[in-house]
Amino acid sequence: MQLYNTLSRRKEAFKPLTPGKVGFYACGVTVYDDAHLGHARSCVVFEVLVRHLRRRGLNVTWVRNFTDIDDKIIRRAQETGASWQEVAGRYIASFQEDMAALGLPPATIEPKATEHIPQILDLIRRLEERGFAYQGAEDVYFRVRRFPGYGKLSGQSLDDMLVGARIEVDPHKEDPLDFVLWKASKPGEPAWPSPWGPGRPGWHIECSAMSLHYLGESFDLHGGGQDLVFPHHENELAQSEAATGRPFAQFWLHHGLLTINQEKMSKSLGNFFTVKEVLARFPAEVVRFFLINSHYRSPLDFSDAALAEAEAALLRLYTTLARIQETLRDYPDFQPQTSIDFEANLTLEECARLGSLGARFEAAMDDDLNTAQALGFLFDAVRLLNRLMEEPSEHPGYLTILRETYDSLVRLGEVLNLLQADPEEMVRTLRQKAADLKITPEEIERLIAERVQARKNKDWARADAVRQQLADLDILLEDTPQGTTWRVKG
Repeated sequence: MQLYNTLSRRKEAFKPLTPGKVGFYACGVTVYDDAHLGHARSCVVFEVLVRHLRRRGLNVTWVRNFTDIDDKIIRRAQETGASWQEVAGRYIASFQEDMAALGLPPATIEPKATEHIPQILDLIRRLEERGFAYQGAEDVYFRVRRFPGYGKLSGQSLDDMLVGARIEVDPHKEDPLDFVLWKASKPGEPAWPSPWGPGRPGWHIECSAMSLHYLGESFDLHGGGQDLVFPHHENELAQSEAATGRPFAQFWLHHGLLTINQEKMSKSLGNFFTVKEVLARFPAEVVRFFLINSHYRSPLDFSDAALAEAEAALLRLYTTLARIQETLRDYPDFQPQTSIDFEANLTLEECARLGSLGARFEAAMDDDLNTAQALGFLFDAVRLLNRLMEEPSEHPGYLTILRETYDSLVRLGEVLNLLQADPEEMVRTLRQKAADLKITPEEIERLIAERVQARKNKDWARADAVRQQLADLDILLEDTPQGTTWRVKG
């Protein structure tokens, strides 16, 4: 199995540090608001990774944390009049509800930062003893320049960081690049006692403390979005290796970001869709399909049209499964044959492709979790099955091919967390939803492009006519600074 390692900037053969066991830490959410679809991409991608590793016979311990104390949580508490504990608790519950609604099981361990203050304090003490941590006027900082490997994950030099990064000006730091390990408390803010005075942990130290606590000083996989490479993961790596003197994570995996009009989906930019909003319009399996239908390291652009395309693609898979299910229902006692002597309306090469579906799927997943290629192999099998069923037969060889390929599609789909619903029921659901839409997503996007051009030409009458044309079809347009999006009325 090959995985792309951000640390080495290349694909490497993955071999667990302990044979048969994998330790995996994925950075979780800061719980001050509902999860958006960018968070869902991270959870779906890493859940598929865990499923694939477990299918290969590995015992995976998957840790995904909650950051339940942070400036954003404190601000939300002040804005709403709730306590910070109420805010954190509300959005942890919201996140868990969203993941369940998406059809995702919880991680093996889901620790909260505030439940690991002793481990955080112990880690800071170790850093202080080794000369990597110091106290300024009140806060405790990490000495970046004392750690010789700083920058090896992000590939940046210290000089580049000073020029390109937004460095917080703090006269109490020895160096502008030094980052906070422990924040001194301010009036009205939550605080815990420490050798350096009452305060709370910095963002980076909590993940190091929890990963070291649950997975040991060296573990196999550390994951997150590409936006976490610097500074969060760079700082995690530095402080962890400085404290232990050992390599931290063997592999660093980073998924591409979800975008809207090629701009990162972000709460700070205001261009995000919550998981709840998206699930109100599309079935959970459609959303999961959309999120893995491109390589995890690639950026993924969100639109209703893209989700509608995912819905149509998923319908193709389920329609074929439903056809096979209906055919095999007429042969309840049929047992697949070990030897097939049947002249199918497929070439030998096409029959070989059906027979090698499992091996090709596994090879794609072993090649840096290439879910897009793996899905392509499932669609190839479905195309061949549809052609095979153009000439139905009662021959045992024909029925064997249907039965075994059906089982293979469902079994392989389980690795992707797809194709586990009853096919006939899913086909009814997706067809009904498609029938409710009176215009294709492609036609909607074409009309939106026409309206955009009309507005550029100051042809306001045509622009208004397009908007009204779509409104008459229950398609509502929303003009944002990032472009025009659409949604189905209601």
